[in-house]
Formats: sequence, structure tokens, C-alpha cells
Amino acid sequence: MTSVQSDPRLIVGLDLPSLDAARAMVDRLGATVSAYKIGLTLLARPGGVTFAHELRAAGMVVFQDWKLHDIGAQVEGAARAVAEGGCDLLTVHAEPQVMRGAVRGRDAAGAGTKLLAVTVMTSLSDVDLTDIGYGFSTGDLVERRVRQALDCGVDGVVSSPLEAARVREIAVEAGRPDFLIVTPGVRPEGADKGDQQRIATPRAALEAGATHLVVARPVVGADDPAAAAAAMVEAMAGFMVD
Repeated sequence: MTSVQSDPRLIVGLDLPSLDAARAMVDRLGATVSAYKIGLTLLARPGGVTFAHELRAAGMVVFQDWKLHDIGAQVEGAARAVAEGGCDLLTVHAEPQVMRGAVRGRDAAGAGTKLLAVTVMTSLSDVDLTDIGYGFSTGDLVERRVRQALDCGVDGVVSSPLEAARVREIAVEAGRPDFLIVTPGVRPEGADKGDQQRIATPRAALEAGATHLVVARPVVGADDPAAAAAAMVEAMAGFMVD
């Protein structure tokens, strides 16, 4: 098989049950993938944060998906600790107090960590938001939180590909064309959507304005993960955010 150049916009989520499984997956993917997301299942295991640092030391872009959500002072301390340890991308929930705390912590660390605010989880539908008690549709709540994220000075958001176009418009209007739009819920044509509600193909997500795509099961759950990742890279080729 012809070697495929990795695309830094593709972030593979190591949504696996153990560190051994995650290390084996990184070995299988090899040079096809250069960026990884590590979620709570692995971060919470003994050695999980060390594993994140190992990947970064090996030259990978590492996204620590903590989704920090606490009082401002606690988020400030946690964000500072993560940034000082070495992290490229860090998630927090898109609530103003949380985001402001994270910015203070990251800035105090003097690190280059990019902060991403999670707007509305891609597993949630409008019905789910009503059940939780929000008086907004997913689209309206995402828009509100994007504006708050811009005001708070974070570097980007995690948002469904279905809202990416509107997020891009808001960011450009605010004078932030560099604002990151990281989209989970990306699936190849015909793939099972799993527990995701608001999904799109790689091409549709990029055309809508996504800057990065997070893909987990379609790659790590494939019979040939390297081939699945290579197919994602090929599907992304030629689509750039202006």
C-alpha cells in the first residue's frame, strides 16, 4: 500500500479501554496519524497523563480531553497544571466562569496550550436539552456559547459539524478568523453513527468551516485502522479553511 502523508487536522480519539490497547493502536497507525485525543477513560488510569506526555515527546500533537468543569479557581489551577505539564489542546466546558478560569491558568503557565470550549455535546439532541432544562435549541445554545467563548478569550470550540458554518461566521465577524473549530461526530459515508446525534462526513465538516476533525470509532474500531485513517486523510485532501 502506498504511504499516506498524515494530515494534522485529523485527530484520532484513542477511545480504548486500556493504556496497553492505546499504545498498540498508536503503533498500528504509525506515520498515518500525527495527532491524538486522549479522553477521561485513559487520563484517569494510573500513568494516563504520563502516556499523553510520551506521545507529545514523540512529536505527536496531543489533545487532553478533560472537559474541565468546576468553580473558576479550581479550573484555573487544573488548566495551569495541565499546561505546565505539556499539552497542545485542552477542553473545558463553555461556561463563562469556567472559561475565564482556564484562560487565567493557561496564561499563568506561560505555555502554548490552546483552550477549546465544549459548546453542546454531539450526543445531545434538542429533546435532550429540554430534558436537562435548557430553554434553547442546540443551534441557539451553541451560538450563545460561541459568543461567550470569544469574549472570554479561549482559542476555539468543540462543536458539531452541523453548527460549524455558523460558528465560523460568528468568529470571522468578531475578528477571529484564527478561531479553532474542532468537530467530533465525523463519520465516513455510510458509517454507523453510534451514540452521536449531530454528525457529518469529513468533506461536509471541512466545507462548513471545521479546522480539525476528531475521529475515534471509525478508525480505532476498524479491522485495518491505518487504512481507515488513510481513507480519512484522503477524504480531507484539497479542503482548506480560508
